[in-house]
Amino acid sequence: MSEKIKIKDCISFKNNPFKVKDDVSMEMLMDSIKDNGVLVPIVVREYEYGKYEILSGHRRVHACQKLGIDEIEAEVKELSLDDSIIFMVDSNLHRESLLPSEKAFAYKMKLEAMKHQGRTSDQVGQKLTSIEQLAKQTSESKSQVQRYIRLTYLAKPLLDLVDEGKIALTPAVELSFLPVEEQMDLIETIATEEATPSYSQAVKMRKLSNEGELDMDKVFEIMTEPKPNQRETLKIPMDKVRRYFKADTSPKVMQDFIIKAVEHYANHLKKKRDRDSR
Repeated sequence: MSEKIKIKDCISFKNNPFKVKDDVSMEMLMDSIKDNGVLVPIVVREYEYGKYEILSGHRRVHACQKLGIDEIEAEVKELSLDDSIIFMVDSNLHRESLLPSEKAFAYKMKLEAMKHQGRTSDQVGQKLTSIEQLAKQTSESKSQVQRYIRLTYLAKPLLDLVDEGKIALTPAVELSFLPVEEQMDLIETIATEEATPSYSQAVKMRKLSNEGELDMDKVFEIMTEPKPNQRETLKIPMDKVRRYFKADTSPKVMQDFIIKAVEHYANHLKKKRDRDSR
């Protein structure tokens, strides 16, 4: 049974992992609502102070807000927090073109809710872990669900690169095991070098991190390694040049300085040759 509720009384589900974007599909939804109204009621649960928390229908509510519509048809459910999380995730996982970050946080939220409820048995009574039960309810394998959940440990700039398709899932999983400060070193190097890590580079960084040997210099060294089909580069051991710079000088600044120094010295040699040839 549905009822009319005020759009202004609808609030987004806390930590909703599914993004609402003003894109082409939103424009199509708005056109549909203008022509036909909201065909499917949203689903909410009663919140506090006369508000309703959206479980299903964030995009429909957003479209109505943009169109200036005051009320929307809603089905009000009485659900616990854990049941609400599971309902909210299940209602949105069918959407096409979900971002890796959306799947990651959705799987993590649902897994934690299932653990709270102890829902770990299948229909014939076989005991399953929560992660196995979650995998059975999705189109993913258990290992793939675990990979997605690992993405929630990435710093936001790295997770954004995964969403943009600039870092693949498998190297992203390896990077998720790096402490935050090491991830930030990597983010800085990605920005200065305009390069993202391959799987083998991510594996190297994780290994060095586990051994307590990953620092900014090592990150830079790994990230500037030549890749297949990449133009040839010159590698100089850091310990050979570090003493000529201040302790807090970044590898990128050192590289730029060395290139300028070589250019300056090359010009000096050319002028000397010109003088000697006269």
